[in-house]
Amino acid sequence: EPYRLLTSRAEFRLMLRHDNADLRLTEIGYNIGVIPEERYKRFKEKQRQIEEEKTRLDGVILKVTEEVQAVIEEAGGSKLKDAVRATDLLKRPEMKYAHIERLTPSDANLPEDVKEQVEIQIKYSGYIKKALEQIDRMKKMDSKKIPDDIDYDAINGLATEARDRLKQVRPLSVGQASRVSGVNPADVSILLVYIEQGKIARVSGE
Repeated sequence: EPYRLLTSRAEFRLMLRHDNADLRLTEIGYNIGVIPEERYKRFKEKQRQIEEEKTRLDGVILKVTEEVQAVIEEAGGSKLKDAVRATDLLKRPEMKYAHIERLTPSDANLPEDVKEQVEIQIKYSGYIKKALEQIDRMKKMDSKKIPDDIDYDAINGLATEARDRLKQVRPLSVGQASRVSGVNPADVSILLVYIEQGKIARVSGE
């Protein structure tokens, strides 16, 4: 995966993590025939275990007991005042899946890589949700095509640097334009509104 060479330049870095590479790529590999059936079955089983454990923990309510308070205190956290879902307790920075497992162990013998994914996906669910929403917005912008001969000089409000860079790069979509160095979100919004209005000035002789 090339993004590992220059991670600072990768888009949606929160989703491109080494710990979830198999979850992102195994399905693709299987569909193009490079993942054997046995490995694919193990992958599907891992997916199932992760989802089932996340669902189980979301349904567990941990009451205020001496055992719960002791585990939280051991982890360096503040004691509970009220009962809490296991998933919400796991979202605390100091809490690990191992702590939650002591309070509400799973009947299944879960592998360590499954436990790791359960912890990550629950603990960072808010950030992951925002990243997925950002990806969805980017896909929509990628579907907004920019005419090849659009006249950027005719678009009022574009910053000078953004106009120069767009004229130089000539992106094919609004999504591509948003990723051009020197083009900020305000410029993208202006470009998007201009295109949606439908009255597009075009350059001639270029």
